[in-house]
Amino acid sequence: MSAPSVAHNGSLLLDARAITVRYGDAGRAAVASVDLALRPGELLAVVGPNGSGKSTLARGVLGVVPLTAGTVTLLGRPLAEWSRSEMARVVGVLPQQEEPPPSLTVEEVVLFGRYARLGPLARPSAADREAVERAMLRADVRSFRNRPAARLSGGEWQRTRIARALAQEPGILVLDEPGAGLDVRHEMELFELVRRFASDGLCCLVITHNLNLAARYADRMMLLHEGALVAEGSAREVLVQEQVARVFRWPVAITTWQDGSPQVVPLRPRELPNQGSSS
Repeated sequence: MSAPSVAHNGSLLLDARAITVRYGDAGRAAVASVDLALRPGELLAVVGPNGSGKSTLARGVLGVVPLTAGTVTLLGRPLAEWSRSEMARVVGVLPQQEEPPPSLTVEEVVLFGRYARLGPLARPSAADREAVERAMLRADVRSFRNRPAARLSGGEWQRTRIARALAQEPGILVLDEPGAGLDVRHEMELFELVRRFASDGLCCLVITHNLNLAARYADRMMLLHEGALVAEGSAREVLVQEQVARVFRWPVAITTWQDGSPQVVPLRPRELPNQGSSS
Protein backbone atom coordinates (compact mmCIF):
# COMPACT_ATOMS: atom_id res chain seq x y z
CA MET A 1 0.00 0.00 0.00
CA SER A 2 1.39 3.41 -0.90
CA ALA A 3 1.82 6.10 1.70
CA PRO A 4 -0.93 8.68 1.96
CA SER A 5 0.25 11.96 0.52
CA VAL A 6 0.79 14.81 2.95
CA ALA A 7 -0.06 17.31 0.23
CA HIS A 8 -3.37 18.93 1.06
CA ASN A 9 -5.28 21.64 -0.71
CA GLY A 10 -6.29 23.27 2.56
CA SER A 11 -4.13 25.22 4.96
CA LEU A 12 -4.28 22.65 7.78
CA LEU A 13 -2.78 19.18 7.95
CA LEU A 14 -4.39 18.38 11.28
CA ASP A 15 -7.39 20.22 12.71
CA ALA A 16 -8.54 19.35 16.24
CA ARG A 17 -11.56 21.12 17.71
CA ALA A 18 -12.72 21.30 21.33
CA ILE A 19 -10.58 18.33 22.38
CA THR A 20 -11.63 17.00 25.77
CA VAL A 21 -10.11 13.99 27.53
CA ARG A 22 -11.29 12.76 30.92
CA TYR A 23 -9.75 9.72 32.61
CA GLY A 24 -12.29 7.52 34.39
CA ASP A 25 -14.24 9.35 37.07
CA ALA A 26 -11.64 12.10 37.55
CA GLY A 27 -13.18 15.29 38.84
CA ARG A 28 -11.33 17.43 36.30
CA ALA A 29 -10.76 16.75 32.64
CA ALA A 30 -7.11 16.12 31.74
CA VAL A 31 -7.72 18.28 28.66
CA ALA A 32 -10.75 20.58 28.48
CA SER A 33 -12.05 21.89 25.13
CA VAL A 34 -8.69 22.71 23.51
CA ASP A 35 -8.27 23.46 19.81
CA LEU A 36 -5.07 22.48 18.03
CA ALA A 37 -4.15 23.15 14.39
CA LEU A 38 -1.03 21.98 12.57
CA ARG A 39 0.08 23.70 9.38
CA PRO A 40 2.73 22.76 6.82
CA GLY A 41 6.13 24.22 7.61
CA GLU A 42 5.19 25.25 11.14
CA LEU A 43 6.88 24.39 14.41
CA LEU A 44 4.33 24.46 17.23
CA ALA A 45 5.55 24.11 20.81
CA VAL A 46 3.13 23.06 23.57
CA VAL A 47 4.37 24.09 27.01
CA GLY A 48 3.08 24.05 30.56
CA PRO A 49 3.76 22.67 34.04
CA ASN A 50 3.75 18.99 34.90
CA GLY A 51 0.21 17.64 34.74
CA SER A 52 -1.06 20.47 32.55
CA GLY A 53 -2.28 18.09 29.83
CA LYS A 54 0.43 18.56 27.20
CA SER A 55 1.05 14.89 26.45
CA THR A 56 -2.62 13.99 26.85
CA LEU A 57 -3.52 16.59 24.24
CA ALA A 58 -1.09 15.06 21.76
CA ARG A 59 -2.31 11.53 22.49
CA GLY A 60 -5.90 12.65 22.07
CA VAL A 61 -5.41 14.28 18.68
CA LEU A 62 -3.50 11.20 17.49
CA GLY A 63 -6.20 8.79 18.63
CA VAL A 64 -4.01 7.10 21.23
CA VAL A 65 -6.48 7.89 24.01
CA PRO A 66 -10.25 8.18 23.46
CA LEU A 67 -11.82 11.61 23.35
CA THR A 68 -14.61 12.53 25.72
CA ALA A 69 -15.57 15.26 23.27
CA GLY A 70 -14.19 17.00 20.22
CA THR A 71 -13.27 16.21 16.61
CA VAL A 72 -10.03 15.63 14.73
CA THR A 73 -9.38 15.64 10.98
CA LEU A 74 -6.08 14.62 9.41
CA LEU A 75 -5.43 15.74 5.83
CA GLY A 76 -9.12 16.58 5.58
CA ARG A 77 -10.31 13.11 6.70
CA PRO A 78 -11.85 12.31 10.09
CA LEU A 79 -9.28 10.61 12.28
CA ALA A 80 -11.60 7.63 12.77
CA GLU A 81 -11.24 6.79 9.07
CA TRP A 82 -7.47 6.33 9.34
CA SER A 83 -5.94 2.95 10.07
CA ARG A 84 -2.92 2.86 12.36
CA SER A 85 -0.66 1.80 9.48
CA GLU A 86 -1.86 4.70 7.33
CA MET A 87 -1.22 7.16 10.14
CA ALA A 88 2.25 5.74 10.69
CA ARG A 89 3.17 6.74 7.14
CA VAL A 90 2.10 10.33 7.73
CA VAL A 91 2.74 11.03 11.42
CA GLY A 92 6.03 10.26 13.11
CA VAL A 93 5.83 10.12 16.91
CA LEU A 94 8.54 10.21 19.55
CA PRO A 95 6.79 9.09 22.76
CA GLN A 96 7.92 10.35 26.13
CA GLN A 97 8.85 7.02 27.73
CA GLU A 98 10.13 3.84 26.09
CA GLU A 99 12.54 1.13 27.21
CA PRO A 100 15.33 0.12 24.81
CA PRO A 101 14.87 -3.36 23.27
CA PRO A 102 17.50 -5.70 24.70
CA SER A 103 18.30 -7.57 21.48
CA LEU A 104 18.53 -4.82 18.85
CA THR A 105 21.38 -2.58 17.80
CA VAL A 106 21.00 1.14 17.28
CA GLU A 107 20.84 0.75 13.51
CA GLU A 108 18.16 -1.93 13.80
CA VAL A 109 16.08 0.33 16.03
CA VAL A 110 16.34 3.19 13.54
CA LEU A 111 15.36 0.86 10.72
CA PHE A 112 12.02 0.28 12.45
CA GLY A 113 11.16 3.80 11.35
CA ARG A 114 10.92 2.52 7.78
CA TYR A 115 8.61 -0.44 8.40
CA ALA A 116 5.41 1.56 7.99
CA ARG A 117 6.50 2.20 4.38
CA LEU A 118 7.32 -1.42 3.62
CA GLY A 119 4.79 -3.93 2.31
CA PRO A 120 4.15 -7.28 4.01
CA LEU A 121 7.38 -9.31 4.29
CA ALA A 122 9.21 -6.74 2.15
CA ARG A 123 12.92 -6.29 2.70
CA PRO A 124 14.38 -2.80 3.18
CA SER A 125 15.39 -1.24 -0.14
CA ALA A 126 18.42 0.91 -0.89
CA ALA A 127 16.22 3.97 -0.37
CA ASP A 128 15.22 2.69 3.07
CA ARG A 129 18.87 2.17 4.00
CA GLU A 130 19.72 5.66 2.77
CA ALA A 131 16.94 7.16 4.88
CA VAL A 132 18.28 5.33 7.91
CA GLU A 133 21.79 6.64 7.21
CA ARG A 134 20.52 10.22 6.96
CA ALA A 135 18.53 9.89 10.17
CA MET A 136 21.47 8.44 12.11
CA LEU A 137 23.75 11.20 10.84
CA ARG A 138 21.32 13.98 11.79
CA ALA A 139 20.67 12.53 15.24
CA ASP A 140 24.39 11.91 15.80
CA VAL A 141 24.15 8.17 16.49
CA ARG A 142 26.25 6.75 13.63
CA SER A 143 29.35 6.41 15.79
CA PHE A 144 27.60 3.76 17.91
CA ARG A 145 25.30 2.28 15.27
CA ASN A 146 26.32 -1.30 16.10
CA ARG A 147 26.01 -0.96 19.86
CA PRO A 148 23.13 -2.83 21.54
CA ALA A 149 20.36 -0.40 22.41
CA ALA A 150 20.23 -1.80 25.94
CA ARG A 151 23.78 -0.51 26.53
CA LEU A 152 23.06 3.11 25.63
CA SER A 153 23.07 5.99 28.03
CA GLY A 154 19.82 7.90 28.50
CA GLY A 155 20.89 10.62 26.08
CA GLU A 156 22.11 8.14 23.47
CA TRP A 157 18.84 6.22 23.64
CA GLN A 158 16.85 9.42 23.22
CA ARG A 159 18.87 10.37 20.15
CA THR A 160 18.37 6.87 18.73
CA ARG A 161 14.60 7.22 19.09
CA ILE A 162 14.78 10.60 17.40
CA ALA A 163 16.68 9.00 14.52
CA ARG A 164 13.99 6.34 14.22
CA ALA A 165 11.29 9.01 13.94
CA LEU A 166 13.32 10.90 11.35
CA ALA A 167 13.87 7.73 9.32
CA GLN A 168 10.12 7.49 8.92
CA GLU A 169 10.21 10.69 6.82
CA PRO A 170 6.75 11.75 7.98
CA GLY A 171 4.73 14.77 6.96
CA ILE A 172 3.93 15.52 10.62
CA LEU A 173 6.47 15.00 13.38
CA VAL A 174 5.27 14.86 16.99
CA LEU A 175 7.95 14.89 19.69
CA ASP A 176 7.00 14.52 23.37
CA GLU A 177 9.79 15.95 25.53
CA PRO A 178 12.50 15.14 22.98
CA GLY A 179 15.19 16.96 24.94
CA ALA A 180 14.85 14.76 28.01
CA GLY A 181 18.19 13.19 28.85
CA LEU A 182 20.12 15.23 26.30
CA ASP A 183 23.03 17.53 27.09
CA VAL A 184 23.13 21.13 25.89
CA ARG A 185 24.81 20.36 22.58
CA HIS A 186 22.46 17.55 21.58
CA GLU A 187 19.34 19.37 22.73
CA MET A 188 20.37 22.38 20.66
CA GLU A 189 21.15 20.13 17.68
CA LEU A 190 17.72 18.56 18.04
CA PHE A 191 15.91 21.90 18.00
CA GLU A 192 18.08 23.04 15.09
CA LEU A 193 17.09 19.90 13.22
CA VAL A 194 13.38 20.26 13.93
CA ARG A 195 13.54 23.93 12.97
CA ARG A 196 15.24 23.00 9.68
CA PHE A 197 12.61 20.36 8.98
CA ALA A 198 9.85 22.90 9.58
CA SER A 199 11.58 25.40 7.30
CA ASP A 200 11.61 22.69 4.60
CA GLY A 201 7.84 22.23 4.94
CA LEU A 202 7.51 19.54 7.62
CA CYS A 203 4.81 20.11 10.23
CA CYS A 204 6.34 19.78 13.70
CA LEU A 205 4.63 19.55 17.10
CA VAL A 206 7.01 19.63 20.06
CA ILE A 207 5.90 19.13 23.66
CA THR A 208 8.56 20.56 25.92
CA HIS A 209 9.35 21.91 29.36
CA ASN A 210 12.09 24.11 27.91
CA LEU A 211 10.34 27.46 27.63
CA ASN A 212 13.42 29.27 26.42
CA LEU A 213 14.24 26.94 23.53
CA ALA A 214 10.57 26.84 22.58
CA ALA A 215 10.60 30.64 22.45
CA ARG A 216 13.70 30.71 20.23
CA TYR A 217 12.69 28.02 17.76
CA ALA A 218 8.89 27.76 17.60
CA ASP A 219 6.70 29.71 15.20
CA ARG A 220 3.82 29.41 17.62
CA MET A 221 3.36 28.36 21.25
CA MET A 222 0.46 26.99 23.27
CA LEU A 223 0.53 27.33 27.07
CA LEU A 224 -1.61 24.83 29.00
CA HIS A 225 -2.56 24.84 32.67
CA GLU A 226 -4.75 22.25 34.38
CA GLY A 227 -5.97 20.96 31.04
CA ALA A 228 -7.05 24.34 29.71
CA LEU A 229 -5.49 26.59 27.09
CA VAL A 230 -4.15 29.72 28.79
CA ALA A 231 -2.49 31.42 25.83
CA GLU A 232 -1.62 30.77 22.19
CA GLY A 233 0.42 32.78 19.73
CA SER A 234 3.96 34.02 19.32
CA ALA A 235 6.48 33.58 22.12
CA ARG A 236 6.07 37.24 23.03
CA GLU A 237 2.31 36.79 23.34
CA VAL A 238 2.58 33.63 25.44
CA LEU A 239 5.60 34.21 27.68
CA VAL A 240 4.24 37.21 29.57
CA GLN A 241 5.75 37.62 33.03
CA GLU A 242 2.54 37.65 35.07
CA GLN A 243 1.07 34.79 33.05
CA VAL A 244 4.12 32.53 33.33
CA ALA A 245 4.50 33.22 37.05
CA ARG A 246 0.84 32.40 37.68
CA VAL A 247 0.80 29.19 35.63
CA PHE A 248 4.08 27.81 37.00
CA ARG A 249 3.44 29.17 40.51
CA TRP A 250 6.90 30.63 40.74
CA PRO A 251 8.18 34.20 40.32
CA VAL A 252 10.03 34.84 37.08
CA ALA A 253 11.58 37.65 35.13
CA ILE A 254 11.35 37.91 31.37
CA THR A 255 14.35 39.14 29.44
CA THR A 256 14.98 39.36 25.70
CA TRP A 257 17.67 37.51 23.79
CA GLN A 258 19.45 39.18 20.87
CA ASP A 259 17.17 37.42 18.36
CA GLY A 260 14.19 39.12 19.98
CA SER A 261 12.81 36.02 21.71
CA PRO A 262 11.66 36.31 25.34
CA GLN A 263 13.64 34.27 27.84
CA VAL A 264 12.33 33.17 31.21
CA VAL A 265 14.54 33.58 34.30
CA PRO A 266 13.23 31.91 37.49
CA LEU A 267 13.86 34.17 40.48
CA ARG A 268 15.37 33.31 43.83
CA PRO A 269 13.41 34.52 46.86
CA ARG A 270 15.89 37.32 47.63
CA GLU A 271 15.57 38.55 44.05
CA LEU A 272 11.87 39.33 44.43
CA PRO A 273 10.89 42.99 44.26
CA ASN A 274 10.57 44.77 47.60
CA GLN A 275 12.40 41.99 49.41
CA GLY A 276 15.29 43.08 51.55
CA SER A 277 18.34 40.86 51.84
CA SER A 278 18.97 39.18 55.14
CA SER A 279 22.26 39.66 56.88
